[in-house]
Amino acid sequence: MARYTGPSCKLCRREGTKLFLKGERCTSGKCAIERRSTAPGQHGAARKKVEEYGRQLREKQKARRYYGVLENQFARYYDMAEVKEGMTGENLLTLLERRLDNVVYRMGMAESRKEARQLVLHAHFTLNGNKVNIPSILVKPGDVIAVKESSRDSAKIKGLAEGVEGKIKPKWLDVDAANLSAKVVSLPARDDIDFDFEEQLIVELYSK
Repeated sequence: MARYTGPSCKLCRREGTKLFLKGERCTSGKCAIERRSTAPGQHGAARKKVEEYGRQLREKQKARRYYGVLENQFARYYDMAEVKEGMTGENLLTLLERRLDNVVYRMGMAESRKEARQLVLHAHFTLNGNKVNIPSILVKPGDVIAVKESSRDSAKIKGLAEGVEGKIKPKWLDVDAANLSAKVVSLPARDDIDFDFEEQLIVELYSK
């Protein structure tokens, strides 16, 4: 399955909630959900009865689009979550939070996860001192993510760095704004995920 390249705002409208796919635009009056909350398409405004399967599917799609992963990737994360100790739904969200592109976004060095993925793909970051360009790498406690030295003079990086201090950081990341780096101090917990997911619906969908 190819990565979606259409308007990001259509995805938010389809899921009926802000997925924060476009950075500052999502918190401004230009947000599509604020201006037009119905689903996209000719029949988007029609009232539809949502069955149990539909609720489960929408929750899975919401999580997949929020973290910016493809269908097969998401299914692999679910398989990994299922064999880990603990609750499968919480394990799944924890794995998604540990993706390198999400960590770059969480440390405040990108306006959106899509932008964070692009920055990682262009090798602007290091992991434990080594150059890295794979957004899906899962970080672990003790890992240090930092902006690469040769990228620090980039106008784009400088612009992003100016806003790092003012952004809310998760408890599981120790962000050093001065050095443009972050250390993973623990695995993310369910309480650290500030988006309203009903992960049990995703588990029910994959358990069919």
